[in-house]
Amino acid sequence: MLESLLVVLLIGAVAWIGSCIGLTAVFGILLPYVAVLVFLVGIVRRMIYWAKSPVPFAIPTTGGQERSLDFIKQEKFDCPSTKFGVVIRMILEVCLFRSLFRNTQACSFENDQATGGYRVVYYSSKWLWFFSLLFHYCFLIVFLRHFRFFIEPVPCCVSFIEAVDGFLQIGAPRFFLTGGLLLVALVFLLCRRIFNERIRYISLANDYFPLWLLIGIVVSGLCLRYFDKAEIAQVKIFIMGLTHFSPVIQGLDLNGMFIVHLTLVSTLLIYFPYSKLVHMPGVFFSPTRNLPTNTREVRHINPWNPPKQFFTYPEYEDTYRDAMAQAGLPLEKQPDKKS
Repeated sequence: MLESLLVVLLIGAVAWIGSCIGLTAVFGILLPYVAVLVFLVGIVRRMIYWAKSPVPFAIPTTGGQERSLDFIKQEKFDCPSTKFGVVIRMILEVCLFRSLFRNTQACSFENDQATGGYRVVYYSSKWLWFFSLLFHYCFLIVFLRHFRFFIEPVPCCVSFIEAVDGFLQIGAPRFFLTGGLLLVALVFLLCRRIFNERIRYISLANDYFPLWLLIGIVVSGLCLRYFDKAEIAQVKIFIMGLTHFSPVIQGLDLNGMFIVHLTLVSTLLIYFPYSKLVHMPGVFFSPTRNLPTNTREVRHINPWNPPKQFFTYPEYEDTYRDAMAQAGLPLEKQPDKKS
């Protein structure tokens, strides 16, 4: 855990020092272009690899009663047998995290009076689902709000999102709810890995690093808005220059915190295609989600298997009938008597 935190702090420190010694063009222009290129190439390669991966067996995850007899009620969306049901299940999974909502947690109690030993209790655990949903939707809204830096004039939908997000009108500049809630959700997910012994036991550095990196991006963004404030007009000129492939750096007063924020975002783009975060497009290629549960009705045939020449028993007997008859083996058809 501490190693991942130190790496994120080191990235931020290097970006801050680079902005102070005149390397703004490296961290503000070269690094974002490289990050976007690595991100696009990495995502496309992973998707092509997943699309080419064989699916030898039908392994859809079931969450209820499969289609069976007419008088047995089927769970059409948790255990769909049609393509329409698969689409509905995918929408529920992507938009509402349906499988995570059904998450249960098991605890064992020692010296149970009823059994005289250990007793395992399963109970619903909705906190992980709630904060995961909160994180993803807040991240989506923050991502959409940032389009005001990339487009001129600002689309009315982006202005509407900003108005709804900051409807409380707290402070100047006004406080956006999604910024604070995003930080709260990330802190919960981090504390879950730190203080839950079972989760901490199986957690690796690549589990902590994206959390610290996202926290660093959110904290640096909040600092830019409320504390070490950046000039919005100059930031938009700089971002518009990047998007139009005509970067402008001369004459702009970009503070060190903005370079740190941009560097952390670029690091996230580079890291994304090669990490567990790539589950975002990966869920659409998962055979546990995109296959219907109709194995009782339709035989799943792996399209990647090459055609094979099968040697059936009648063909085998036709080939070796005389030898089998001489050996006294039972035959379905006796050999023709030679005249």
